[in-house]
Amino acid sequence: MATTSSMFMYSLTIQPPTSITQAILGQFAGTKEQQIVTASGSRLTIHRPDPTQGKISTILSQDVFGIIRTLAAFRLAGSNKDFIIIGSDSGRITIIEYVPAQNRFNRLHLETFGKSGIRRVIPGQYLAVDPKGRACLIASVEKNKLVYVLNRNAQAELTISSPLEAHKPQTLVFALVGLDVGYENPIFAVLEVDYTECDQDPTGQAFEEVEKSLVYYELDLGLNHVVRKWSDPVDRTASMLLQVPGGSDGPSGVLVCGLDNVTYRHSNQDAFRVAIPRRRGVTENPERKRSITAGVMHRMRGAFFFLLQSEDGDLFKVTIDMVEDDNGQPTGEVKKLKIKYFDTVPIASTLCILKSGFLFVASETGNHHFYQFEKLGDDDNEVEYDSDSFPADPTEPYTPVYFHPRASENVNLVESIDSMNPQLDCKVANLTDEDAPQIYSICGSGARSSFRMLKHGLEVNDIVDSELPSVPAAVWTTKITRTDEFDAYIVLSFDNGTLVLSIGETVEEVTDTGFLSSASTLAVQQLGEDALIQVHPKGIRHIRADRRVNEWPVPQHRSIVAATTNERQVAVALSSGEIVYFEMDSDGSLAEYDEKREMSGTVTCLSLGEVPEGRVRSQFLAVGCDDSTVRILSLDPDSTLENKSVQALTSAPSALSIMAMPDSTSGGSTLYLHIGLYSGVYLRTVLDEITGELSDTRTRFLGPKPAKLFRVSVKGEPAVLALSSRSWLGYSDPQTKNFMLTPLSYVPLEWGSNFSSEQCTEGMVGIQGQNLRIFSIEKLGSNLLQESIPLTYTPRKFVRHPEYPLFYTIESENNTLSIATKEKLLNDQSVVNGDGTMLPPEEFGYPRAQGHWASCIHVVDPITAKSTLQRIDLADNEAATTIAAVSFASQSDETFLVVATGKDVTVSPRSSSAGFIYIYRFLEDGKELEFIHKTKTEQPPSALLAFQGRLLAGIGTELRIYDLGLKQLLRKCQAQVVPNLITGLQTQGSRIIVSDVQESVVYVVYKQQENRLIPFVDDVVARWTTCTTMVDYETVAGGDKFGNLWLLRCPQKASEEADEDGSGAHLVHERQYLQGAPNRLALMCHFYPQDIPTSLQKTQLVAGGRDVLVWTGLQGTLGILVPFVSREDVDFFQTLEQHLRGEDAPLAGRDHLIYRSYYVPVKGMIDGDLCERYSLLANDKKQMIAGELDRSVREIERKISDMRTRVAY
Repeated sequence: MATTSSMFMYSLTIQPPTSITQAILGQFAGTKEQQIVTASGSRLTIHRPDPTQGKISTILSQDVFGIIRTLAAFRLAGSNKDFIIIGSDSGRITIIEYVPAQNRFNRLHLETFGKSGIRRVIPGQYLAVDPKGRACLIASVEKNKLVYVLNRNAQAELTISSPLEAHKPQTLVFALVGLDVGYENPIFAVLEVDYTECDQDPTGQAFEEVEKSLVYYELDLGLNHVVRKWSDPVDRTASMLLQVPGGSDGPSGVLVCGLDNVTYRHSNQDAFRVAIPRRRGVTENPERKRSITAGVMHRMRGAFFFLLQSEDGDLFKVTIDMVEDDNGQPTGEVKKLKIKYFDTVPIASTLCILKSGFLFVASETGNHHFYQFEKLGDDDNEVEYDSDSFPADPTEPYTPVYFHPRASENVNLVESIDSMNPQLDCKVANLTDEDAPQIYSICGSGARSSFRMLKHGLEVNDIVDSELPSVPAAVWTTKITRTDEFDAYIVLSFDNGTLVLSIGETVEEVTDTGFLSSASTLAVQQLGEDALIQVHPKGIRHIRADRRVNEWPVPQHRSIVAATTNERQVAVALSSGEIVYFEMDSDGSLAEYDEKREMSGTVTCLSLGEVPEGRVRSQFLAVGCDDSTVRILSLDPDSTLENKSVQALTSAPSALSIMAMPDSTSGGSTLYLHIGLYSGVYLRTVLDEITGELSDTRTRFLGPKPAKLFRVSVKGEPAVLALSSRSWLGYSDPQTKNFMLTPLSYVPLEWGSNFSSEQCTEGMVGIQGQNLRIFSIEKLGSNLLQESIPLTYTPRKFVRHPEYPLFYTIESENNTLSIATKEKLLNDQSVVNGDGTMLPPEEFGYPRAQGHWASCIHVVDPITAKSTLQRIDLADNEAATTIAAVSFASQSDETFLVVATGKDVTVSPRSSSAGFIYIYRFLEDGKELEFIHKTKTEQPPSALLAFQGRLLAGIGTELRIYDLGLKQLLRKCQAQVVPNLITGLQTQGSRIIVSDVQESVVYVVYKQQENRLIPFVDDVVARWTTCTTMVDYETVAGGDKFGNLWLLRCPQKASEEADEDGSGAHLVHERQYLQGAPNRLALMCHFYPQDIPTSLQKTQLVAGGRDVLVWTGLQGTLGILVPFVSREDVDFFQTLEQHLRGEDAPLAGRDHLIYRSYYVPVKGMIDGDLCERYSLLANDKKQMIAGELDRSVREIERKISDMRTRVAY
């Protein structure tokens, strides 16, 4: 990387891509239960389906820093563990296994066979495995196929042979599958087209006659080579192959899926063909042919079936009947092929059927679905069509068959997994007046599209919310004896007394517990085996199991101001600044330590850690004083209450908690001191278990109120509940063991405590005003909460109201019937009964029609109503293209909503019959829109922007300025500034940044005097711009459709010249350079994040954080770019990144530096996702890198976590 860049950014992913390109099923952990492995862009994720609860949870997700093109699961004969083969862009075949004990992926083999990158003739696009796990075939789109033989050696380790070639030049591959042939030589079936003759024939005659063939390649294990065994022409539209069970289970062979038909083929059997049933309905085109887009085969004992999905999302069940012998046993000869409608689910990229009776649908767009099978559709009254009624020859005509879609009967949805794919636009705004802003985005396609609000927080499950007689100050829960599994009492402290509630089937007040009810309580603890303790301002009450009570009264004229307890020790601080320490004797009574320790100031808080396993006491007492210090006192019998260490703080501590938590640095568990300050800051410090030294302090601002801390347990691990103006939870991340501090999506609490009962084994109890609340936290995996509002069509862009918390979306759907046409068809007199029923489009999609557009504008209220308030449908086959809110100076700065549309738009090649700009006025505080007028333009405007009290519009290659007239918009100024098509506009002052669809960005200046638009600087590289934003007056950040992010800067001199007063004649007459503007932009930063950026903005994500660039990707990615402040940090992270590239090489064998430089060498960027893998390394590697960097492991981890927590989640 050229270190000469004067600007550096740190790239981080906040939410990884959620679109699943492929999913595979297998027993990857080596146990009976099946897991699902999914590929999303460059991420490999393993999920655990839980059949008892019908949920899917993520076990491990890892970025492989390479594009995963294909996955396959295989197992060696006789073993019970599946391995994963990855075909990626690294030019290598990778075999990995999942190691459940360490929860990581382990690479077993990496075999290089070609160049890196996605190329036409380098294998990696297709991958098929022999069902018995003996070989795999990896193929390219054209020419090359390699077969690897898989085996095991004497140590039972997996071995891989050198590749055997099965190349055939000038051949295109469409699909590939391994045949089930039992233990005979492995055979792979391939759909191929030989284009040799088409290449030589200029008339195009050969192309019309070219045949698609089904070819069998046989791997001869004895001779160790691959032969082309059988080839036969198939339907030219065939695009997919599915393996048919063989051996003792079935006839072997393949199903070939083409346009409007499914055919069974095998080398020694006749062909059997069925048509794909078409939907019947008044809005459906009866001539439209369907093709199969996804399919899955499932075996059961002695039987098997296929589920095939058409492009409408309809599932068809396909079965094969075999000829039976005299005893009624199947002979392996096929009799007929049958097909019938099964159910409708969202269109899937992959379908997986689990043995436990579930169906996993990895949706192409929108949420992924997890269904449970209710029945297999054997006894319903759907019509079954079989191959007897259709000719086997693909060229012969036949009568199409139809079915009526209906609501699901055979599968029912048990869980929907959030997915924001495709994500089309995003805005970061603080509309709820919380500390941190929220992220609003539009995503999905068709009727399954949605408006989403993302908020940083953990999901809270509310269990009880009950009002109390008056406002309590604190709450505790306690067991009665040490061996109790659940809590017995909830103790509430009020200003003038204490209330005890018993926990059982119901929660009710009890009075005979021995607790003093006339005074407020400072602490409650179950002590020793079976005693209870209550600390109140005037003393300590020790309640024995036989209800005897021992009181320790406070010395005269003093009271207790702070207390802390654990199961063997008690420490209290008196108003005089003295600390009194008690320890439990062998007979169960509390013994006071002789000397009192006097502190320099008033004690504000105390903390004793839990007693460690196998010890009799906690070693340390932490004391916080109002002189803004925390002292650690020893509790060792030899040095009781002696000072061990002290830490100065920025304000007085309001809460302390010593607790051991899992730690990524040591790999085990570490003792931490958690400190809350009156200023609302939270600190976490490592407490040395031997010397009591405090080190490695990390801070986080929680909110303006004083912080209170409580020890709780979540998912069996200790966690800390931190309460300020919001409630936060500090816990160890289940995967990385890194410490996370996340706000709860819950009401702000004043006090909290752990809670455990039969109904809720792991919950928390808290006080909010006069209410007692019991809640639990189920999911720690994701720290972004999503709320979703359904939209009608695919959203294209959206804009926020300048004052009110409302958004306006434009949506348009191509090749879809508009509302008006649909109603006209439905109201037709000749509708046959049953054809006129309209099904909900969320599940069944919209009726398709070539050349038609359906489009609308929505008013969305994400805060109060959480729904859409108004919908305006566009008529006359118009589709909305872009939207803006513009305040017009001529209308005394009133803001109007401007929507651009195109009529009869064809996407490719780009054409339309006209464009329009609609003007709407805001009514009812923006909740309603009133149409004012529309203006015709020669083509659809593709970008709109408010500019100096007027409207700036990009129409084709022209940039125009409009003002608002009474009957239509008035054109004020125009200039041709880009060569192809304007896709985006940004502005500051009189400078406009115009992005072109394929020629990067142009800076244009508007000269008021002459009313001219003058381009003065453009770019040297053709970037296919998708989104841009101005970082400062000179710099623009953008993304392109190949998945790059870049920052460009205008030369200082050119920038100053453009802003000189006067007419701008000096800019117009300046000499052009290579048919472009006179100056060129300089590239500052460049990075390849492997997702197409769809929006980009400069904003803050956390309260008091720095400005960062937030970008969103089409596949649902959320990422940020954080600017570095100091050169020293840049050098540190650059060196760390270099070491990690070597020590933690990407899983799929791609070179990390080359991967991040896919199109342009990476510049001025450091990959934070790679740096964050440091905490997952083995300890010796961590130490080695730390040695090279001359830092401690903790220091490095703190620097990495600070880069994230200071600006984001």
